[in-house]
Amino acid sequence: MSTLGIIAGGGDLPKAIAASAREAGRDIFIVSIGADAWIGDYPHDTVSLGEVGKLLKLLRGANCSDVVLAGKLARPKFSEIKLDAKAVLVAPRIIAAARKGDDALLRAVVDTFEREGFHAVGAHEAAPGLLAAAGVMGRIKPSADDEADIAAAFKIVRTLGELDVGQAAVVCEGLPLAVEAAEGTDAMIARVGTLPAHFRGDEKHRKGVLAKAPKPIQDRKTDLPVIGVATVRNAAAVGLAGIAVEAGGALILGQRAVIEEADKLGLFVVGVPHAG
Repeated sequence: MSTLGIIAGGGDLPKAIAASAREAGRDIFIVSIGADAWIGDYPHDTVSLGEVGKLLKLLRGANCSDVVLAGKLARPKFSEIKLDAKAVLVAPRIIAAARKGDDALLRAVVDTFEREGFHAVGAHEAAPGLLAAAGVMGRIKPSADDEADIAAAFKIVRTLGELDVGQAAVVCEGLPLAVEAAEGTDAMIARVGTLPAHFRGDEKHRKGVLAKAPKPIQDRKTDLPVIGVATVRNAAAVGLAGIAVEAGGALILGQRAVIEEADKLGLFVVGVPHAG
């Protein structure tokens, strides 16, 4: 089996993929574009944006055939990036895709690797143990009112996802409280906390749900929705009753810790099959 190349941005997802893949017996090579100190636990190297030629050379030198892109990376200002010779060749296609939205940009990046002979895989393929399963994951179950909010929130997420807007929404008693755009899930949840108390729950009377699902238009090789312990804590802090994710379409980082934290704080976490 060839080495898995992980092109790692910031955040916890690349680290979780690496740990899960290594646990499954896979050799790992990390190419960091903004990853943290954890990469020191693995064979690794670092590149900057624009060093496409160096990146490809590193992956080939490490005998990587499968490549996964993971982690947070700020949308670049292309005019400020110093491009190497290979980057100059691919830049027009990448920039044209970026103007069509984030999903088109990610598809173009994946296509670039595949044109170079690599097999681009999704995080769920590189580390299937991170995928959310169907059903309630802790001791707390959603109520009938919660189920109605979950259905409404998923409808919002999938409708806006068709427009490449985001992957998450918060609904409380049928009322949309927030949708995710470029700011990300944590900032979206924080906005819920600024709403008047009668719109949302509190620690004693929790209500409302956070739902996360992939955009219908997106290539699942990139950017599946993710939750972790911090997501649970943030949802709890603004009085939500629980979190729902698409079963088989979202990643859970540290599932055991997520469930323990949700049980402790009084939230449900549930994986909901896509009805199609």
